[in-house]
Amino acid sequence: MNKTARTLVAVLSAAACTAALAQYKVIGPDGKVTYTDTPPPLNSGSKITRLGENPSVVSQASLPYELRQVAQKYPVTLYALKTCDPCDAGRAYLRGRGVPFVEKLVITGEDGEAMQRITGGRDAPTISIGAQVLRGFSADNWGSYLDNAGYPRESKLPTNYQFPDATPLTEPAPPPEKKTAKPAVQQQPQPVQPVQQPTPGNIKF
Repeated sequence: MNKTARTLVAVLSAAACTAALAQYKVIGPDGKVTYTDTPPPLNSGSKITRLGENPSVVSQASLPYELRQVAQKYPVTLYALKTCDPCDAGRAYLRGRGVPFVEKLVITGEDGEAMQRITGGRDAPTISIGAQVLRGFSADNWGSYLDNAGYPRESKLPTNYQFPDATPLTEPAPPPEKKTAKPAVQQQPQPVQPVQQPTPGNIKF
């Protein structure tokens, strides 16, 4: 193993052992969206989403044992745009090599802010291998890190393997609840009192 390879292994190992600061997206009861390193109490009535976690577990039950071990230790996430030539090239590279990965789409400004918080940049595509982040597509660069993480150079995926569908990086905030206006209390019209004409005997001068 040459010096460069040893360095890459060391970087990957250190990154895997270093717990990154958790990032949370919090939607408050009023619909306001905030990002924080510390989630609010569970009884706060807020909806809490942890950003950057891999919900895919990438159908790992269907993966060969060795590939499953690598995917659990160094999960791969692709941050990309829907229409982007380098993004398409990155997807094709990962699929062609047989790397199980999760794709997170950057669609809205909120997605861009979340990507900045998670990866430290807004370059598309960006790939994370474990906790190691690589910005921009480079087959050589990506390949070196995948090699040293232990991913096979040729696909070992089952023929019936289905890559998870790409999903937005953040969930849209739910529309604020419309407050139904209370119907106005209708005032009952006061009965009109008839005007009694004074009798001549009641007239005073």
